[in-house]
Amino acid sequence: MDLVQRLNQHHPKVIDLSLERIERLLEVLGNPEARLPPVIHIAGTNGKGSSLAFMRSIAEAAGLRVHVYTSPHLVTFNERIRIAGELISDDALLALIDEVEAANVDAPITFFEITTAIALLAFSREPADLVLLETGLGGRLDATNVIARPAVTVLSPISQDHAGFLGDDLAGIAVEKAAIMKSGVTCVTTKQDQVVLDVIRGFAAGVDAPLIVEDEDWFIAIKGDQLTVMTPEGEIEPPLPALPGPHQLQNAGLAIVSLAALGDIRITREAVTSGLQSIDWPARMQKLTSGPLTDQLPDNWELWLDGGHNPAAGIALANTVKAMDDRPLYLIAGLINSKDPSGFLSPLKDHTTALWAVEITGEEASLSADEVSDTATALGIEALKASSIGDAITQITANKSANKLGGRILVCGSLYLAGSVLKDNS
Repeated sequence: MDLVQRLNQHHPKVIDLSLERIERLLEVLGNPEARLPPVIHIAGTNGKGSSLAFMRSIAEAAGLRVHVYTSPHLVTFNERIRIAGELISDDALLALIDEVEAANVDAPITFFEITTAIALLAFSREPADLVLLETGLGGRLDATNVIARPAVTVLSPISQDHAGFLGDDLAGIAVEKAAIMKSGVTCVTTKQDQVVLDVIRGFAAGVDAPLIVEDEDWFIAIKGDQLTVMTPEGEIEPPLPALPGPHQLQNAGLAIVSLAALGDIRITREAVTSGLQSIDWPARMQKLTSGPLTDQLPDNWELWLDGGHNPAAGIALANTVKAMDDRPLYLIAGLINSKDPSGFLSPLKDHTTALWAVEITGEEASLSADEVSDTATALGIEALKASSIGDAITQITANKSANKLGGRILVCGSLYLAGSVLKDNS
């Protein structure tokens, strides 16, 4: 049986935010969350995965052994759990699933909760220097929020997403995210909307958590081909990061400042430089250069992939493509039904020549191609439909006059769609 199918058999199957189930299971397992290396715990709406990837790349460049827990995965479940720099092996994962399921017996537990328990148990058994822990949803009742005293907490930009679980009130969402802060533990945050920053300040004061705020306590700037990051510990000027897009400068800065707050002298300026340039983070404005899908492209065409899926991600993508050369941009878009397709696509409309709507294969929550197409049309984007990514590429590149000019195709709208593209193009 597929690992995801196996873990999805647990109940409740729907997301039900609570810490009671995970705390009970961890207690049966001997509280592995209390036996971890220093933990950096990150929450936010956008950029937390990229910021965490920068942290991992820098820390590993410094020679640290790093455990990492992220979600969702793109192609294989193993991507969620890295043990000392390596994806968890199938054998180790299966053994841990058996052990954790046996400990849980038949008690209620969600997919994400049991996955988190598996990760924490694995981390507790392998020596490392650092754990990087990404929230799945929210923060206050997220299964990762069982760490009593992380070394540092981090808040990436907070905006509206997952309205069905967190509501659509920005201040309320901020409360949920800010609740990963712990007494006496430094929290690093990016620039935030004022209502969000007010909540963060209030929460920090309530738990007596030192707060390091972008544009007050830390800053980023560009000087030529260098990124200047001014941290409370001093200034550093590494080369621009390998991930494209203006938003990645902020994510890189957040990672650098968060690691500086950790206070590990092994994380040197040289490690920062190396880590920013060697980062590997698929489906974040990733240029695909080989594989069956790219083989379909005529000369002078590019295929890009991004998993962004909410309005803030749409703005980040628009700023990224605006900074690229002016060749025509064609979107292939698929989204799931819990997202805001209009909010995501609206920032991209002025940069888009046309859009091809697709349904995400194998994803029950996918919007239909008709729904995505209708949304794009309502925004004033020329929209067509395709049966698959390959079909969309064929349609886009069939225009002979467009072929002479070349173009850029961007597949976007969902990490689930991004995962299927990476799988199909492998």
